[in-house]
Amino acid sequence: MPTCDLILPCRDEALALIGLLPQVPQDFAVIVVDNGSSDDTAAVAERLGATVIREERPGYGSAVHAGVLAATHDYVAFMDGDGSFDPAELLPMLADVTDGRADIAVGRRRPVSRGVWPWHARAGNAVIAAWLRRRIGMDAHDIAPMRVCRRQALLDLGVEDRRFGYPVELLQKATRAGWRFVERDVTYHPRAEGTRSKVSGSLVGTVRAARDFWKVLDR
Repeated sequence: MPTCDLILPCRDEALALIGLLPQVPQDFAVIVVDNGSSDDTAAVAERLGATVIREERPGYGSAVHAGVLAATHDYVAFMDGDGSFDPAELLPMLADVTDGRADIAVGRRRPVSRGVWPWHARAGNAVIAAWLRRRIGMDAHDIAPMRVCRRQALLDLGVEDRRFGYPVELLQKATRAGWRFVERDVTYHPRAEGTRSKVSGSLVGTVRAARDFWKVLDR
């Protein structure tokens, strides 16, 4: 039986979900949050056994928050729904939290080949993570595209950003709240063929995400 909800914020990820969802370990109950898709993301997810939530307000944070509200287990996991991550690598992260070694487990991306993580996206991520480590002592090196924590504890943090700044605000508030971090390397693969990143797929997308990141840090 599942012990954790796995929240996948998705927009136009039908092609990725076809390959991704069958790989999810049975420990996780999958919640796909359809954030304004124009393809058959919702239909594919439902056909493959996921619970589908529709969030009309655009933004990564909007989709993630909708998934957290819909979750029913004590633990929640998060991962991009584009096929770039192996869901099996969430299992040791879940164990870190359920066994009491950490309040939050986060993934540190390790690209499987050159070009998987464009230089502009990688540089922006590194700058933000370094700033958080120096400024508030965050114990992580990535903006955590994969993460696991307790559902209620996350809600109690009161993360407010509903755009790309959500994970930065989460890590910032978790650090200030004294959460114990465990960071694990996770393999970072090319996204599913036929899909396109809303952030790292273009310099413009990366700039928009960076803008959202800095707005959170200025609060």
